[in-house]
Amino acid sequence: MKKFKVGIQLYSIRDEMEKDMDATLKAVKEMGYDCVEFAGFFDKTAEEVKAMLDKYGLEAISVHQGADPWLEKGQEAIDYLKKIGVKYCAIPWYSGDALKDPERFEKAMKIFNDFGKALKENGIQLLYHNHDFEFTKVDGEYVYDKIFKAVPADILRPEMDVCWIHYAGINPCDYIEKYDGMKLIHLKDFVCKKLGGGPVYALIGDNSDEAKPASHEDNGFEFRPVGYGVQNFKEILESAEKAGIDCVIVEQDGHPERSSMEDAKLSRDYLKTLGI
Repeated sequence: MKKFKVGIQLYSIRDEMEKDMDATLKAVKEMGYDCVEFAGFFDKTAEEVKAMLDKYGLEAISVHQGADPWLEKGQEAIDYLKKIGVKYCAIPWYSGDALKDPERFEKAMKIFNDFGKALKENGIQLLYHNHDFEFTKVDGEYVYDKIFKAVPADILRPEMDVCWIHYAGINPCDYIEKYDGMKLIHLKDFVCKKLGGGPVYALIGDNSDEAKPASHEDNGFEFRPVGYGVQNFKEILESAEKAGIDCVIVEQDGHPERSSMEDAKLSRDYLKTLGI
């Protein structure tokens, strides 16, 4: 199997990042992660963040950040990302209601296009990170596919989250290979009783802007470390290799059984058993 770079979405260990970013990045490197994907910088300057990354030999390959900082601060927001060495900037979430409304969809795509062009001029590629609600149909077509038809591929590329694709009732391998040429993918595992059961975590709801645990009584949905749930990661990684992906990024939104750092280590150790 291809020797992918392995990263971690730092949202997975946000509790530790908030307490002590330096110690958390050190621990991540010691677990065997090659790179990180940021989800907030906890009031650190770009110079402070870069110094920590350099100290531990970590690459800041990407960041989850929507267009708002750029809309508010312009080039200053992009310069922050450039200083820490980010290659990709992923829109982490967008209102499902807006994406399903034709007029609001067009406005969103203009923002994506303009933001993506500004990033491209600075050597950064814009990505879109999905949840499950993009896999509902509008006029007979998945919203997900409509997004990537509306914005040119050199401006916007996918960052597929295989958990939410699978939870929506779709084989993630089919979509990975459909959108070949991607560079990053999110590896995330879960358990549930019923696929396509609707929102199971407030962050992925169509309208929510706040992460809150949701009731799991109906379908038993829970996040798991990579390799500890229902996903077939051997097949997923084979499809990722076919699609030309360079880096796989571990993400675990919640931790029902262990601490966030224990789960991060379990995910990394499992991937080592697959040779990466």
